[in-house]
Amino acid sequence: MKKLLLLCALWASLPAMPQLKDVYGYLYCHMSRRGEWTAFALSRDGEEWHDLNQGNEVYDTRSLSGIEGGARDAYITRASGGKGFVMVTTDMCVAKSRKWSNYGINLLRSKDLIHWESVTFDFRKGPGIFCDPDSSDVYCDYGKIRRVWAPQVIWDENYRWPDGKRGGYFVYYSLLNDREDKYDRVFYSYADRSFTRLTKPRVLVDWGYATIDADINYVEADGKYHMMIKKEGGQRGIFTTVSENLAGPWPLPDDRDYVDFEGNKQCEGASAFRLAGDSTWRVGYVEYSSHPTKYRICKADKFLRNFHSPEDIKGVADPQHGSFLPLSKKEYQRLERYWNKKK
Repeated sequence: MKKLLLLCALWASLPAMPQLKDVYGYLYCHMSRRGEWTAFALSRDGEEWHDLNQGNEVYDTRSLSGIEGGARDAYITRASGGKGFVMVTTDMCVAKSRKWSNYGINLLRSKDLIHWESVTFDFRKGPGIFCDPDSSDVYCDYGKIRRVWAPQVIWDENYRWPDGKRGGYFVYYSLLNDREDKYDRVFYSYADRSFTRLTKPRVLVDWGYATIDADINYVEADGKYHMMIKKEGGQRGIFTTVSENLAGPWPLPDDRDYVDFEGNKQCEGASAFRLAGDSTWRVGYVEYSSHPTKYRICKADKFLRNFHSPEDIKGVADPQHGSFLPLSKKEYQRLERYWNKKK
């Protein structure tokens, strides 16, 4: 009886994350290297991929990116309860602005991976854009924000809203206020179930130097959250850190365990995923020292550690910063049929 109660308590403590039972294939959702839009590629085995829509945009980027009309760093996952999908992108268009600055992110939602709606958050506008405008602020002047980069999202069943409702999307991203910050830090907000309301930013990681491109996954092997993150201070590269809770604390990474096989080449944009029936992990990342930029996938053990065996992604013409999603047969074939008709 005690063992049963212990198992029940452990089960209750696990994050309620949507899981797909019958995986038929995989979606690679990514920024295109040809332009600042979101592209899709499909794979049956997670090894060999093929582009949809010839690598062109899979939604009207200009209309769904409300600040600059560009979308970078696409991250996709299933919506709470497993019905539908949500995506977050960096609202940014360097081709238009001619500078490496931006001011907000896009929250997108879809029922079928084909038709999308979005809400854009321009952080320069300050407290009024958030659903908790009377809470404390991390900045005196939001108008000096110059970078809001690489948002990602994970469902948090245990989050409680002020009205007592439970569950929220933990949206995390890096911020730089060029007057109030010395370097980029990782922040987080919560979005509601509708994926249209967002709380004010709160600091998630501050290690005394710039950090961007965080990727958080719940690892069943040890029952903890693992973050892969790009360090731009100290020893640069993609490192890992582990926490009991999404909101931390997140300790300094283990400098012995990182993506080390690229030598002096620079890497960023990590995104971890697993293949069906495999307890180990795959990690996609951008190696941007080469010309053209490379998108690589390496392997890791079941604890999302001990990285090895890197290879260039196969079959994608213009891969860049992105993410991976297991698909059912119905979802996979629906995407194939829709984009094949568009040719």
